[in-house]
Amino acid sequence: MTASDAAATNVAITAPAPAPIVSVKPVVLEAPGRGEGLHVRISAPTTGSELPIIVFSHGFGSSLHGYGPLADFWATHGFVVIQPTHLDSRTVGLPQGDPRTPRLWRFRVQDVKRILDQLDLLEAAVPGLSGRLDRSRIATAGHSFGGQTAGNLLGLRVLDPVSNSAEDLSDSRIKAGVLLATAGRGGADLTPFAAENLPWLKGPDFAHMTTPTLVVAGDKDESPLSVRGPEWLTDPYHLSPGPKSLLTLFGAEHSLGGIAGYEVRETTDENPERVALIQRVTWAYLRHALAIEDANWTAVQKALSESIAPMGRIESK
Repeated sequence: MTASDAAATNVAITAPAPAPIVSVKPVVLEAPGRGEGLHVRISAPTTGSELPIIVFSHGFGSSLHGYGPLADFWATHGFVVIQPTHLDSRTVGLPQGDPRTPRLWRFRVQDVKRILDQLDLLEAAVPGLSGRLDRSRIATAGHSFGGQTAGNLLGLRVLDPVSNSAEDLSDSRIKAGVLLATAGRGGADLTPFAAENLPWLKGPDFAHMTTPTLVVAGDKDESPLSVRGPEWLTDPYHLSPGPKSLLTLFGAEHSLGGIAGYEVRETTDENPERVALIQRVTWAYLRHALAIEDANWTAVQKALSESIAPMGRIESK
């Protein structure tokens, strides 16, 4: 993609100028039965009212300190972004063989529900935020393992390795989602390592994931968890009912250009232009899906479809 082409794509999405934000961390929520208090970061614009909310679930091992390129952009452009630290975080340091390990996936879902249950406390923890949240417009987003967590809140069902049942853990308070580099079908599609060590990947069921969702996948994301290659990461789009959209990023690996953080070592495909595209596409999509406005979502689809050398493509159903 040429510099002029990238500029054309960015100009087409008329995001407002970045607003100052305030970020508070950690706010610790009591979490009986979890074994650890739930540490949360809240980032919010210092101005504006009726602010929509994004609860973001990090990838395996990360924490509330990660994903600045997304959290900062969303917050400076009008969203309140809430980031929990899940139990699998390296900052928690669960010992090997911890009895909570088989249900890490479920603790993650409970973390998000606990945040939604305690929005009053989180709102009060941020100076100047009181009375400025729009609780009718809540989205969830996540990367990698966090994508599955977000998916569970949107209707994805996971075969619990403890109970051997696939319970509906969706939450009606969540109106839209973004799944970034998220695992697909289980069974024979998994590598032996994934089947043995990550039991929550064995039997996902996307048929009930009915909430509007944008799936983001890289066409060079060769996951060590699946024998199918990059196509596996598009399953959350193809195997779920509409309304859904899929952003396929050309040349992107699992870090999608660097969304996990600024200059983090996990990023093998560092590409600021790609990250900028993801920032704007996800922002435009969520404003569309949360019924704020449609013009920017229409503009980004048009820009990518008309680009001479696009960085990706969008399809919808």
